[in-house]
Parts: sequence; C-alpha cells; structure tokens
Amino acid sequence: MVTVATAVQRSGADRARFVATIFVGSFLLFLVQPMIARMALPRLGGAPSVWNSAMLVYQLLLLGGYAYAHWLGRLRPPRQAVVHLALLLIAALTLPIGLMEAAPPPDANPFLWVPWLLLASIGPLFFVISAQAPLLQRWFALSRGADPYPLYAASNLGSFGGLLAYPLLVEPMLAVAEQRWLWSIGYAALIALVGSCALLLPRSAASGRGEAVAVPRPGWRAIASWIALAAVPSGLILSTTLHITTDLVAMPLLWVLPLGVYLLSFTVAFASRRGPAQAISRLAPLMLMLACFAVFVDQSWLALLFGVISIVSLFTASVALHSRLFDSRPDPQHLTLFYLAMSVGGALGGLFAALVAPLVFDWTYEHLVLLIAAAWLMRSPNPFAPIQRLWKEPAHARTLTLATMVLLAALAFAGKGAFGLPLSSDLNRGATIAIIAAGIFAMGNPALFTAAVAALLVAAGAMERIEMSAAPGKMTRSFFGVYSVRAGSNDSRVLVHGTTIHGIQNLGSTDRERMQTSYYAPASGVGVAMRAAPDLFGPQARIAVIGLGAGTLACYARPGQDWSFYEIDPVVVGIARDPKRFTFLARCRPDAQIKLGDARLLIEREPAGVADLLVVDAFSSDSVPMHLLTSEAFADYRRLLSPGGLLLVHISNRYLNLQPVVAGAAASGGWHAKLRPYQPDSERMRLNEAGSKWVAMSPSRQTLERLVSSSEEKWIELEDRRNFRPWTDNYASLLPLISLQAAPESP
Repeated sequence: MVTVATAVQRSGADRARFVATIFVGSFLLFLVQPMIARMALPRLGGAPSVWNSAMLVYQLLLLGGYAYAHWLGRLRPPRQAVVHLALLLIAALTLPIGLMEAAPPPDANPFLWVPWLLLASIGPLFFVISAQAPLLQRWFALSRGADPYPLYAASNLGSFGGLLAYPLLVEPMLAVAEQRWLWSIGYAALIALVGSCALLLPRSAASGRGEAVAVPRPGWRAIASWIALAAVPSGLILSTTLHITTDLVAMPLLWVLPLGVYLLSFTVAFASRRGPAQAISRLAPLMLMLACFAVFVDQSWLALLFGVISIVSLFTASVALHSRLFDSRPDPQHLTLFYLAMSVGGALGGLFAALVAPLVFDWTYEHLVLLIAAAWLMRSPNPFAPIQRLWKEPAHARTLTLATMVLLAALAFAGKGAFGLPLSSDLNRGATIAIIAAGIFAMGNPALFTAAVAALLVAAGAMERIEMSAAPGKMTRSFFGVYSVRAGSNDSRVLVHGTTIHGIQNLGSTDRERMQTSYYAPASGVGVAMRAAPDLFGPQARIAVIGLGAGTLACYARPGQDWSFYEIDPVVVGIARDPKRFTFLARCRPDAQIKLGDARLLIEREPAGVADLLVVDAFSSDSVPMHLLTSEAFADYRRLLSPGGLLLVHISNRYLNLQPVVAGAAASGGWHAKLRPYQPDSERMRLNEAGSKWVAMSPSRQTLERLVSSSEEKWIELEDRRNFRPWTDNYASLLPLISLQAAPESP
C-alpha cells in the first residue's frame, strides 16, 4: 500500500527528474552556440557576419525544434518517447560536435555559405535539443497532472548557466578538442535523462489532468499577442548589446550580460511565485525612461553608469513582457503551440535587429524602435491609484490623452529650438524634466506612455542623430558597425567606430592633411618602422597593412614602394577613398592596392615572401579578432614576410593587456620582439597625436636591432607573463587579459 508521504516523495523525485533533464538540455544548447562560433573563427574569419550567421542559425533551428515538439504532441505519449529518443540517437552519430571539413569557394557569398556550413555541422544536434523545453514540459503535464509552465524557469536557468560557463570556465580551461568531447559526454547524459522521463509517461493522452476533455484552441489574436510579446525582448537583447558594446563601453565579454539577464527574466516571469515578477513589472516603465538617456550618452565618465542602466532596463522590460506571456498562457494541451508562437516571435525580433536593421538604418535606430515598442506592450498600472482610476474612465481618459500627447510633442521640439525658441541646454533640460513627469503621469495608459517615451528620445538626442543621417557622408553603417565622420578638435576631421577613433586628419592646408596623426604618429612604433623601411629594405620596399581605417599610414609611402591594404569592410574602403571625407589615400597613395576580405583568409592565398613590412591593425573598436593573434596566424605572417622582414602589431586597448599574447606567439614562433609605448607631449597632442603601443617583431635579430637603433625612441621588452598559455586556433581566452586601466585615448 502506498502511503500519502510515499506518494509525495515520489512526486517530488519525478519533478526533480524532469527539472534536471530540462536544465541539462538548455545548458548544452547555450554552451554549443559560442563553442561552434569559436571553432569557426580560424576557417571563416573574424567578421561579425560569422556571429550574425551563428545567431540566425540558432534562431531558425530553435524555431524548427519548437515546431517539431508541437507536431510530436499529436502522437500518443509512448510513441512520442520512441520518436524523440530515436532522433536523439540518430543525431548522436554526428558526435563529437564540430565543423564539417569544408572550405568556402573563392566566389562564395559568406551570407549564404556560412549559415549552410553551420546548419550542416550542428543542425541535427541543435534541432533535437531545442525541442527539449516544450516537449518535456508537456510530458510532465501528462505524467504528473501538474502545471508545467514553471518548469520553463529551469530551462532558462540552464541556458544562463551554459552561457556563463563557456567564457568563464570552458574556454579558459579547455582546448577546442577537449570542449568537443566534454559536450559529447553531456549529450550522452541528456539521452539517459530523457529516457528516464519517458518511463513516466502514461500509455494514452487521457491521463494526468484529464486531457481527454478538449480545450478550445487559442485564437489568432492570442497567438499574435504571444509573438509580439516575445519579439520585442528578443530584439532588445541584440540592440542593447550593440549599443553598450559599441556606443558606451566596448569591453570584452560584455555581450554575455544582456543575453544573461534576458534568460533570467524568463526564470522570474515564469516562476510559480508571482510577487517578484509583479514588483519588477511595476518598476519597468521607470527604468525604460532612464534607458532613453543611455542611448545618447557622450560623456565617457557616465558610460559605465548608463551601461548598467541599459542592462537593468532590458531585464525589467523583459520580465514585464514575459510576465504578460505567462499570464496569458493556454491550457497545457496547447503548450507546444504557445512555445512555438514564442519561438516565432524570438526569431522575428532577432532577424529584425541582427539582419534587417543594418540594411535599413545607418545608425542603431532599431534600439529606439524597440524601446518604443516595449513601452506600448507594457501594461503596468500607474503607481498612483487616483491616476489609475482616471485612465479607467473612457470619457475623461480620451480627452486627457490627446491633450497630453500635444503637450509632449511641444515639449520635445521646444527643447530643440523649435517654435522660434533659442537653442538652450537649460530649456532642453527643463523640457526633459517636464516630459519625465508626464511619463510618470502616463503610466497605466499604454498609448500615452508610448508617446512619452518617444518624446523623451527626441529630447535626449534622436533629432541630432536624424540630422546626421540626413547629411551625406556623416554616418554609414555596415554589418561591421556604425561609422561616423565628425569634426574633431584643433581643426580636424575624425573617423569614429563605436567608441574608438580610427583616424584623424588635420585640416587647413595640404601639409596638415598629410600629417600622420592618432595612433600612427611619427614617433609611434609603426611611425619609426615606416621611416626606417627604406634603410632596412631599400627604396622598393613592399609594405602590407591589415586594417585600412581612414588610410593614415599611406602618408608614410615613398616613391618606388609597393603598398597593399587588407580590409574586411567595403564601407571603410568607401570612406577612405572619398576625398570629401579623408584625403590620406588621395594625396599620398592613390594607387595603393586594397584587397577586400578577412585578412587571414586572404594571406593564406598569397605567395610566400611578398612583403618586407607587415602591419597588423585590424581591431574594431576595442574588440579583438582572436584568430589574428594565434600562433597559426603569426605563422601565416611569417610566411608572407621576406626572411628578414618586419612585423608591427598594434596592441593599444582600453580593456585588455595583449602583451602576453604577442609575447607567447613570439616565443613559440621564434620571433624577436620589442615594445614601443608612446605618449605624446602637449604640443604633439595639439597636432592630434595619441598614445599607442606597438610591438615590432622579426625572425631576424639583426633587422630588429637595426630598427631599434635607427632612432632615439625607447623600445622595451615585452611582458612575458609566467604560466600564460599562448593562443592557438585550438585555444584562446580573453579572461586572463582583462584590465580596466584605460589606455590613453585619442584627442
């Protein structure tokens, strides 16, 4: 005879079994995405399109997995188990996880070829695991007769764990080959856990909560609502990540935080205890208004604060919208339809932010669009009860809403100098405060609150961005980022990518336009090497540069030299070649050959010994293309160089100390190396020179010694950190290199 206590214990053990299975599946799912993208870098290059393609593949496979789980629900429970376990075993035939042995054809379109490669490599495994969360929740409802939706919190907790585990534990501790086998072991454990859950399924669907009684299928309006509520937070992850890592703080690993808080929002929103979700949802409108200011921050000292505000706002908005999803969830009979609609929304939000927006907008306007959409979808009540009661009276609410919308528009544009008013920071500040007050008043009224958020964005700086977009040549966007050409200090023009300056050109005369500025000053490491090139390699020296920027280095060119640039972004080529924006190339080296594509892939196809001096300066903002700093990459550079050639590597970075990486590559590759740190004095800074760190390397000790002795500039030994593991295509980690001591910035 089974006692009540025994039944309770058995029920708790069964629940724990389902929770563990869902957790492990989600953990593996979010561990494999950064892992497979890391494997792809040496073969496909470090272009952001690789990461965009990985995200696209992830969203499509997730959608496919949820559709499969929905279809599987039509079968009897035992047959569902047989089919799913069979697919898990078939997918296991592709283990250990990894990329197919295939290289892109020379004429391949990477936006088509890369997704195909990723789909063919991880498609079966990712597809079958992505079905775990909705399928196992349905099995739980069938076997235990309990509400399955809170188990989705375990799914997202597992996703969060897998997301953090890769950059913090797996990548720093294990080589790629070891990572592949570790993941395979986890997959075997998952099959065993799924099998144990399958044993608890009833023989028919009429068990558990009495699912023999048919529940009407949700209507299209409900499904559309689920899609919208899932799409906006999904898009906000990518737009917030792009915003904080490009416009605020370009710190490595920061991309983990937006995705992490997004996953945690599901854990809170789908929890059985509703108190935390309701409290955070009430806070969400206030945080959303604060996030409007973070979009346009220019002061570097405020960047970190507003980066935190952006992430907290993403979390609160996601909790608010996902809580609406939870509150509108259907009967468990339609659970898989619910998650399928959520997956469609997630895919649409991701596609909009990752692929559509870069083609449509020349700035990150998608972030503004998504903030406004989040304001519209929020349904948090006004914190003041009398105002909330006011919004429930249709006659008064309609008139008051229209009047307040007119007031909001007037305040937003008045602060920007409209209506003949003077353009004043005090006036704009006063208008902004009034808009915030109106926004608090508007909470609980979706249409009016949306108008308040839009007005706040206009007052905070949206008009200035729109004006830059309207001016030809001021702002350009590609899949690699947003580039703006701005007026700089001391009569100059500046090329800015994110938070990093990629070139400064002095204006006023032909001689000033030819000056080497920014990180490329004559006394910098690369400046010393360029000036010494004729003595080191003769008047017909062959110069190759990875990374074009504004084309500043071209003004070191001498008659008779052969110059080549490797540049991954055609937009940068267009900016550097446009004399209306920068004239370094036009005035100094109009015949320079520019080779478009990922530098490492291009260099692999070059003949040996075709360069005497090679410059590596290909970092976008403060992010690091890791595949350009591995031992294999340095071997490619050595093959490209003549036997006594010289390599210059730019390692200035605000958040990473890259000296140990280059020192490790030098030691393992037989290079001789010296570091040239440069900090200009006040006079040179007025000429727009900036501090920099360049490493000079050569397989020939004699070449390096001649370089060092060719000028009076100071060269020092590289920092060789003890026990630092050199980077290879099989292993690399940014974690040991993070340093918050900012490098000198350009003027």
